[in-house]
Amino acid sequence: MREKGDPDLNGDENSGEPKPGKWLIRVNSDKQPSLTERIVNRLSRLSWHTPFYALRLRGRPPLRLMAVPRDPFSGNAEAGKAIRHGEIRFFHEKVKLDHPLFPVTGVSPEFTDYLHSFIWLRDLAEAGNRQEVAKIAEKLTRNWLEVHADEIDDKAWQPDIWGRRILFWGAYAPLILSSTDLVYRSKLLNSLARGGRHLSRSADKMPNGLNRAISWMGLVAATLLLPDEKTFLQRHEQGLLKALNRCLFEDGGIISRTPYDQLELVEYSAMLLAVYHSRDMQPNTMITRMMARAVRALLGVTLGDGGLASFQGGVPVDKKRVDAAIYAAGIRSRPLSRAGEWGYQRLSHGQTTLVIDTAPPPVIHRAGLASASTLAFEMSDGADRLIVNCGGVLGSDLDQGDNSEALPPELSQLLRATAAHSTLVLKDSNSTALMEDGSLGRGVSEVELDRHEGQNGSLLEASHDGYMRRFGFIHRRKLALSANGWELRGEDILLPAGRRRASEMPFILRFHLAPWVEVTNTADGMGALLRIERGALWQFRCRGGKLGCEPSIWIDPTGWPRLTNQITISGLTPAGGCNVDWVLKRAG
Repeated sequence: MREKGDPDLNGDENSGEPKPGKWLIRVNSDKQPSLTERIVNRLSRLSWHTPFYALRLRGRPPLRLMAVPRDPFSGNAEAGKAIRHGEIRFFHEKVKLDHPLFPVTGVSPEFTDYLHSFIWLRDLAEAGNRQEVAKIAEKLTRNWLEVHADEIDDKAWQPDIWGRRILFWGAYAPLILSSTDLVYRSKLLNSLARGGRHLSRSADKMPNGLNRAISWMGLVAATLLLPDEKTFLQRHEQGLLKALNRCLFEDGGIISRTPYDQLELVEYSAMLLAVYHSRDMQPNTMITRMMARAVRALLGVTLGDGGLASFQGGVPVDKKRVDAAIYAAGIRSRPLSRAGEWGYQRLSHGQTTLVIDTAPPPVIHRAGLASASTLAFEMSDGADRLIVNCGGVLGSDLDQGDNSEALPPELSQLLRATAAHSTLVLKDSNSTALMEDGSLGRGVSEVELDRHEGQNGSLLEASHDGYMRRFGFIHRRKLALSANGWELRGEDILLPAGRRRASEMPFILRFHLAPWVEVTNTADGMGALLRIERGALWQFRCRGGKLGCEPSIWIDPTGWPRLTNQITISGLTPAGGCNVDWVLKRAG
């Protein structure tokens, strides 16, 4: 990563943020592993099951932990009480504890990861006094050790799972290490040490992104918590820096371009920081600087209610969790408003805030979640969301198993579509192709961006080439937000471009509304009134297409789909292109 204008430890402005004016954002492929790297990583994983690899994990068994870090985050007491009553829940799934939990069978891969990571210790700790919950925690930990401590399993020993498990075992050592059974204590501590040695050989074999960074965080945590390991701290910190370098863009945004992944990165960084504090130590300065960048980028994708914008498969995680992550990271910062590779622009004046996706979809992403959302935006008036995207389920509450159901696969796929976002759709096609296996096909490869700030407000102009090769058009969007935040003017333009000869074809502009927004069409058919429940009134006017109102859905913070509406502007573009003007004006 190029070190250009690092922020200080408080995350101030000089963080490599692009200057006002024009710049070009292209598909970033330099963080993808090469074919050789993928082959080597696969062979490395196969070697885990050999006797030679088991020998490499041997070492002096630790007798104790050097410190017990404090988890900077609180668990869910209701979810913890469910565990006390014999049931672990994960979103729409649950498992009974009337038989051994491990080996895990019959649940989704995501639930399996959750169980192996011991993240549920956080909830269990909130469910009663230490003596009561420690008995349950120890019972489940004994079960894991009996099945997985000595036998390497691809899932249970996955590097990112070990990284999470080390962080949670360290934070909740009083629950799982309070036993007087010396054999059990020794086995647990030895397993933790073997997990650290495993990470020293496998963390760098993980694909670039969040999970690789968490693997290294776990290794650094093990280095700090175990006796005789501190001599490796500098080496392991350098490994973590390298992982963060490959995980983050220069502006601090995560390469998956998923706001929820950004939040998780900050949360796990805060947990690692707590391990340093438990040893009265400070992390490498460059690690702190990267955390400051990450916090700034995270703030840049929040709306007026303090929650996350819904992009790339994530739910609108609420302000409480976002604030807790930033507080735990110990970094004060302003939101990143002009991101380059991270790709999210933030316009904010008065009470109005917009977050706009101005980059190609991510090359490296969570399977089945990358979305064709280029040039989509979300908008809030104070704490009320007005214009939204339909969203996704990543980051939804994990304790809803008693009253929610999984989204049907076909709906999950539709949520990734361009039509599920507040932007223009040409010929009922996605701006970037979405493949059935969850991957991305051809589409947007570059975005041109021009942004200016002035006394009258902010002006953003961006265009993408997602429709150029197939249909011969470029989509250009202009957004102008007034200085008081009371007026948003937009213009969507289809311009002939490329080698393919353009022809007449249908387009539709979509503006998905939050569920608490009531829409009423005006008598002339060219406008609508948008009334926020117990809030402001906005007037919407358009020119250049036919105004309509259609049903829509919005995925709320729990992952539950809620019925809502969307404003549409439809029409036919001639071969020479067209433009649609629209305006949102606050009426009181």
